Amino acid sequence: MRHILLFFMLCLTPATLAAQESRTPSHCIALANGIDGSRFIQLASYDVDVAPENVRIHYIAHASFLIRTSGGLNVVTDFTGFTGSAPLIPDVITMNHAHESHWTAFPDPAIPHALPGWGEFGRGIDHHLDLGEVLVRNVSTDIRSQFSGSETNGNSIFVFEVAGLCIGHLGHLHHEPNDEQYAAIGRLDVVMAPVDGGLTVDLPTMMRVIERLRSSIVIPMHWFGDISLNAFLGGMRANFQVVEVGGPSLDVSLDRLPSRPTIMVLRPEWLRATQN
Repeated sequence: MRHILLFFMLCLTPATLAAQESRTPSHCIALANGIDGSRFIQLASYDVDVAPENVRIHYIAHASFLIRTSGGLNVVTDFTGFTGSAPLIPDVITMNHAHESHWTAFPDPAIPHALPGWGEFGRGIDHHLDLGEVLVRNVSTDIRSQFSGSETNGNSIFVFEVAGLCIGHLGHLHHEPNDEQYAAIGRLDVVMAPVDGGLTVDLPTMMRVIERLRSSIVIPMHWFGDISLNAFLGGMRANFQVVEVGGPSLDVSLDRLPSRPTIMVLRPEWLRATQN
């Protein structure tokens, strides 16, 4: 029996072995340590190497982020077809169809995995994309329809499990998740949250969502100038540390999550081939 097992192991192709590349498992539970906000600032080009067991998050624009792994996988959220002047072909893109600033009908066919956050009207969609180093999954939520009604399951909260972390992107969220949706999301170590206060959910609802998710790091997105951003920050300062990163990027690892829930303010910047 041992000889037969060894024979089958030797027959595995390199492609099969690559597909089975392991990742540090994530249970959506944050480990806490002290933090100096400056430790997260990334001033180098977005495409420099990422340290092992780290994830780089770069705020591109609006609700679009680049999530880059130490193995060189590139994921872009709320992909519109443009990320800047850098010649980047992401490995994975996610999209939501609230507005054209969150999706494109014509993603580059060279992108291996294009994941829409919606399916047939009212039916939603399910994604569970396992690339070895990163697992991408989604939780469907409702969205406003073009006729001021509601499209059931028309938005997706995407969750990226990588380097032991659970990283969530709330998309164009239009209501507080119900208990079943909260359970499906799990505990997010890092969450990108829309804080415009009107086009998505109102600020009191978003603050309640963030409090319940209990994320170690919150990254505001979908804000339209410092007035709306500061309104959100002002409402959160009592329970959250606020760190102005001073740039578009930060590196995150499981062993350096803050002991106190922290809002990391990133300033969006298009991807360029060379950055100072």
